[in-house]
Amino acid sequence: MSTFAKLAGENLALTDADKRRILAEALAKIGGTPRKVLIIPPDYTRFNSNAGVLTAMLYEMLSPTAEIDIIPALGTHFAMTEEEIRHMFGPGIPLDRFIVHDWRNDVVRLGEIPGNLVSEWSEGRLDYSIDAMINKILLTGYDLILSVGQIVPHEVVGMANYTKNIMVGVGGPDMINKSHFLGACHNMERIMGRIDTPVRRVFNYGVETFLSHLPIAYVLTVMSKDRASGKMAMRGLYVGDDMETFAEGARLSQQVNLDLMDAPLKKVVVYLDPTEFKSTWLGNKSVYRTRMVIADDGDLIVLAPGLKQFGEDPEIDRLIRKYGYRGTPATLKAVEENEDIGNNLSAAAHLIHGSSEGRFRITYCPGPDMTKDEIAKVGFLPGDLAEMMARYNPETLKDGMNTLPDGEEVFFISNPALGLWALKSQFA
Repeated sequence: MSTFAKLAGENLALTDADKRRILAEALAKIGGTPRKVLIIPPDYTRFNSNAGVLTAMLYEMLSPTAEIDIIPALGTHFAMTEEEIRHMFGPGIPLDRFIVHDWRNDVVRLGEIPGNLVSEWSEGRLDYSIDAMINKILLTGYDLILSVGQIVPHEVVGMANYTKNIMVGVGGPDMINKSHFLGACHNMERIMGRIDTPVRRVFNYGVETFLSHLPIAYVLTVMSKDRASGKMAMRGLYVGDDMETFAEGARLSQQVNLDLMDAPLKKVVVYLDPTEFKSTWLGNKSVYRTRMVIADDGDLIVLAPGLKQFGEDPEIDRLIRKYGYRGTPATLKAVEENEDIGNNLSAAAHLIHGSSEGRFRITYCPGPDMTKDEIAKVGFLPGDLAEMMARYNPETLKDGMNTLPDGEEVFFISNPALGLWALKSQFA
């Protein structure tokens, strides 16, 4: 177990030449000449991970001697379109190399995480066992499996990627449902931005116990927006096969992706790029990543011009519409009393994550593909997009604190997926 190669620093901006060098060094240390390779990058919702560029580089390096398959780590998300594949991965990889992960039907059960461990890790909140499930393609004799993705603060597991990319990205219903619910019940504020969490322990146990025989290596990026150019910069690239490789990258992510404030914010405005955020399942990162910093009785305004649905999965979309973002007590009551939501605990977790628990107001401003009535029925305040975009123009606001001409102060976030906004006291 080791780190094969890395290049990282809080103020670095890795070039394509740097990335190629690190990948080449890592492949050399892994050794051998793999003939059959599986690459597991994130999907289009993680475009800013730079994993598309790295996947294209790996394909170019390995394809002369290896047959390569690529299975994006969709989890419960929609399959990528051809346009999204080309935009993210470039023109060099044939489309027939891409495999669609079906989280409900294409998985096999490997074993279970025992309930006594879940009880221990959750401090007695939950005691169910969890089936470790994986897309069956991973078990078809690959010489090398490369899991590619970004380390960034995450609402379910604490810091995204590493074993999450396997257990959830190409995992099955029981793991996805129960791990998400575990995170929600443990309290999201205790998890976000942390490396060692109950959910991380579940994912690590699943991979270490049931998949240790597979040749899995992790290609992990740490990204942040360059303040001068406004463009994404790679601060770190780590390639390894152990927890310490991930933890080292996660510590860098904590340095560059946590925006810690001295005092709570009264008004936060978040813009959801319509090419990236088409559902509240993804768009509620505007809630997840800001709720730790918003003041009691404060306001979160979400500008969502591309919003088309609530869930990325038809059944989850139906459940969100049925039960809404009503807070933890109402959601737990619904789970206890209703079989449909009780059998879809990831949806229940999402409903908890997406609520302010009545502590601050959430105003969602949808574009033409969703009505204000639909927004109101799931528990958000509906806002007028044109009116709000005119007042809070994403083209003119800068990330961070802004003072409008009439003196109103608002904190603006151009992409909530890029970090976590919290109070210094919460990470003392």
